Amino acid sequence: MTRRDALRLTAITALPATFRPAFGLADESPKLKSPDEMIDAYLAAEVKRIVPRFMDSVKTKAEWETARPRLKREFLDMLGLDPLPEKTPLNAKVTGTLERDGVVIENVHFQSKPGLYVTGNLYRPKVEGDKERKHPGILYVCGHSGRGRDGNKTAFQDHGMWFASNGYVCLVVDTLQLGEVAGKHHGTYNLGRWWWHDLGYTPAGAECWNGIRGIDYLVSRPEVNAEKIGVTGISGGGATTCWVAAADDRVKVAVPVSGMSDLECYVIDKVVNGHCDCMFPVNTYQWELTTILALFAPKPLLFANSDMDGIFPMVGNRRISERMRKCYDLLGAKDNFDDYVSKGGHDYRTDLRLAIFGFFHKHLMKSDVAIKDAVDPKIEGKALRAFPTDADLPKDAINATADETFILPAKVKLPADAKEFATWKADTLKQLREKCFRAMPEKVPEAKMTESKEDKNRFELVSEPGLPFPSRVIRPKEKRVPRAFLATLVVLNPEDDLDQVKDLAPQLADGFDPTAIQPRGGGPNRWTRKNPPNTIERSLVLLGQTADAGRVRDVAGVISNLIGFHGGGFSGPIFNYRIIGGSQAGVIAAYAVVLAGCQGLSGTITELVIVDPPISHRDGPHFLNVLCVLDIPEALGLLAPNVKLTLIGKNAKDKAFDRTEAIYKAAGAADKFKRD
Repeated sequence: MTRRDALRLTAITALPATFRPAFGLADESPKLKSPDEMIDAYLAAEVKRIVPRFMDSVKTKAEWETARPRLKREFLDMLGLDPLPEKTPLNAKVTGTLERDGVVIENVHFQSKPGLYVTGNLYRPKVEGDKERKHPGILYVCGHSGRGRDGNKTAFQDHGMWFASNGYVCLVVDTLQLGEVAGKHHGTYNLGRWWWHDLGYTPAGAECWNGIRGIDYLVSRPEVNAEKIGVTGISGGGATTCWVAAADDRVKVAVPVSGMSDLECYVIDKVVNGHCDCMFPVNTYQWELTTILALFAPKPLLFANSDMDGIFPMVGNRRISERMRKCYDLLGAKDNFDDYVSKGGHDYRTDLRLAIFGFFHKHLMKSDVAIKDAVDPKIEGKALRAFPTDADLPKDAINATADETFILPAKVKLPADAKEFATWKADTLKQLREKCFRAMPEKVPEAKMTESKEDKNRFELVSEPGLPFPSRVIRPKEKRVPRAFLATLVVLNPEDDLDQVKDLAPQLADGFDPTAIQPRGGGPNRWTRKNPPNTIERSLVLLGQTADAGRVRDVAGVISNLIGFHGGGFSGPIFNYRIIGGSQAGVIAAYAVVLAGCQGLSGTITELVIVDPPISHRDGPHFLNVLCVLDIPEALGLLAPNVKLTLIGKNAKDKAFDRTEAIYKAAGAADKFKRD
């Protein structure tokens, strides 16, 4: 291999030491940590980078007031609620009534969207005299208390009773997963529904929307003062309290109880393992999560917790309280924020309940009278059902498939000609960068390379500090004369065997010795993956990334290296590059080409070959919100008009790729799309 050849191949094996700095080459490989240690260190570094973004890093009240409308839209977007769904008729029905100690309890259900049923109990004071009196309304959102067919609302009847006994109207609503009409909260925790991220779906969004519609129901009641609405709940209900309070301006007082921690706890301390998916937004905009609570400021907020709660550790609670005190002080409302810490584990106790009730009494009732603890009426769960028998359950319910229908994938209008194609491609790339790859710099830096002392055919690449990925040169057994100025890059999946790639050499005999790369989390650098709780993959989403998006960045860094070199006295592109990938790796390579570009000063990506491509992102690779922009057939069309695309295998014949063909045709490059 000549020096000129060596300069342009990914496998730089014969470069003198004096040239190494120009290529980001190190003299020897650094001492590497284990894959788990490497990814943990990377995640911790990302957390530290994001944490200073609390409140968008604003310094003044005026800056916050300017930023808040945009941040609220971002927050709603991360719940899948931007734009907000249509407020269709609630179709609310009261299906039963009972009385206890001066309190009327109504069993009620309504539909937050057509077919999305919310079941609950409305607790109200029994009115004997002034029927015109309006009471403050409380939305009580439940935590994860499994009560089976009765719904988890029945576990918190003491709270409904207390509020109604003390002059409030309280609506206690079931959650999606543990309600009478059940859906799912554990999509990526243990059900393998990674396409939730592709849709931008999180059950946190469904719970928030159900809560907003719960407030709609409350304010529709003649007994409720619409200007005095509060929300509270513990655990999952504490999280939903945060979502609803930030999303719905009608909420005047909020008390989340053991419902929110911060990125340091969730990611660095792995507290994410203790939570299902309803506890998190899809953190597209890489927020420091306490910013969600800041959206509710400066209205009265009590941040309540317990000091021995393993899934909401005090170290995180203290950081959140400190941030919120600074927030309320900045907004000139420091008296409206308080925190309370109860001694004990993840549960209610008398002191905690009294703190919660007292806060609402102070800020909604404007009362400082002494209050007593709640008394559990011990009503049988069956008596509180909104659907008394199984035969009463609605036949049109979509709760079980809410994840399929809450957010619908984009319907992409294909360009008709070259002019439309140029506009379509530019707009689509903009959406991809904003919605799916915000964590990736617009200009992807070149991957750095480190030679192996043990094997001249191997080296390591790094596109982000601390996450090296392996590569090897594929040497044919027999010498051959390669086609001039053609080099091949093979992109592997995480589960592929890097050493078996040598078997591909006879198939790639028309170019220089091919080079194979295995992006992050694959091969020898594969981190531990346990289902549940899928710690790494779920932590990445909390940081605005996915594992596959990181792999795109790795491949893009290699491409930037291949096409971007402009040293050594060369002018103009020297090498043509062909990229080959099987299944998801091929699609990852396609996105890398699209985002990094296909032509630079010293090289051009001329061809991409994908063997057995997946038909939809639902089958991977997985990127945040990608199905809200496009699907794989449209994404491959973004390679037009400059990159020849060849699809091979059974899936290549699928009619879905007719759309790819149509895009190439519109771009005036029909001859560059082929299916075998």
